[in-house]
Amino acid sequence: MKKFNKIFAATLLAVLGIGCSDFGDTNVSPNAAETPLTSALLTNALTTLGGTTAFTTAGLYCQYYSETQYTDVSRYSLQNSSWSGDMAGSMYDLQNIININSDPETAEYAAFNGSNNNQIAVARILKAYRFSLLTDRYGDMPYSQALTGESQPVFDTQQAIYNGLFTELSEAVNQFDNGAPAKGDILFNGDITRWKKFANSFRLILALRLSKVDATKGEQEFNDALNADGGVFESNDDNATIAYPGGAYKNPWYGIGGDFGVSETIAAFLNGNSDNRLNAFGNPANGVLIGVPYGLQRNDAIEFTGSNPDWSLILNDTYRQATSSLNVLAYSDVLLARAEAAFIGWTSEDYTQLYQDGIQASWEAWGVFEQEAFDAYMQKPAIALATGLEAELIGTQRWLSFFPNGMQGWSEWRRTGYPVLAPSPAPVNTSGEIPRRFPYYSAEYNLNGVNLQAAVDLINGGDTMDGRVWWDVE
Repeated sequence: MKKFNKIFAATLLAVLGIGCSDFGDTNVSPNAAETPLTSALLTNALTTLGGTTAFTTAGLYCQYYSETQYTDVSRYSLQNSSWSGDMAGSMYDLQNIININSDPETAEYAAFNGSNNNQIAVARILKAYRFSLLTDRYGDMPYSQALTGESQPVFDTQQAIYNGLFTELSEAVNQFDNGAPAKGDILFNGDITRWKKFANSFRLILALRLSKVDATKGEQEFNDALNADGGVFESNDDNATIAYPGGAYKNPWYGIGGDFGVSETIAAFLNGNSDNRLNAFGNPANGVLIGVPYGLQRNDAIEFTGSNPDWSLILNDTYRQATSSLNVLAYSDVLLARAEAAFIGWTSEDYTQLYQDGIQASWEAWGVFEQEAFDAYMQKPAIALATGLEAELIGTQRWLSFFPNGMQGWSEWRRTGYPVLAPSPAPVNTSGEIPRRFPYYSAEYNLNGVNLQAAVDLINGGDTMDGRVWWDVE
């Protein structure tokens, strides 16, 4: 923790233009005034990796959470959300890392914070991760010309973006060298092997998104990632976990107050199957997790919470402290992805064993594993694999494993349809159905209208919440 806080201090001092003794004289350069400190850029990009407003919206759509007062989002009011904040903030920091380490005029200075190749590789992995979240929200969007300074970038198809993400992740793994690791790394503390595992593991997740739209490409990418240099996550020790120091850098769930609670949808599943994760996903009362009914009108939601004072906030108090750690990607996510891939014939692995191991890894990661309770859980009808129900059972466990990461949970629900979710009983959108994408930000029609309209013309369902991204096929 002391080292972590030193890194944050270095970041702040770098932003203010003040030297930091923790990095010695290596960070003192005549270029410092005009060349950003790449270690500070990396730390800044990592601090925002754990969650955004978009994560909360997506978590409402996949019914991880419910709104308790202002219920517009869970009733599917139109969300006018822009990607500009992501582009101008953390993603631009990552692009700057790449640019500074690639430019001969600044590369030597940048190398004081790790070898040029290692810094570029880390930035490429993180940029691919961030772009995947954006394209899974909107579908087609600027990619090849994004972060270049182009004021009216073309919109790449999501298929082209995914191809680019696969290339970025695979090339980044191969770009790491034997030089010094990147400084400012608060995720893996410069451990290159863990960065490789993260890139390969996340590539598995993305590959499965193609299962219905381009299974051949998906299978190829999945197996390439599974066998790539560095391998994939092999235990919970490999989890991509951000440990927040508190202060100005708090766990994002610490700031999510009483406007959101655990959804009754997920609480009912956990309670009904004696799933020990109910003790981590929220604060149970007398052994029962009281979720908030989903998608209610404001008055009904307020009445419920007033009549049920033990309703639960999102996550147990242990996991929503300012200094609580947060997983970006977990071993259980990888095992369950491998279980699905094996079930659909992409690999020859034992999907039954992977399924059980994935659930166990999730229980262990949340600190709720008890052998007797787990054995009983695995025998329950809603859990035990049964012929004809494999896709639903695996899909449901993948939904549970990603909690509370709303973007991943919503994406998996859209692709698989599992678990089966009932829409809000009081929707305000025309279709009354759960949204399947974020409409483009309204200002884009004026800022980049020609390129935007070309993208809109390709959307199945139009630029609406009912439109579908490329991989989301019926």
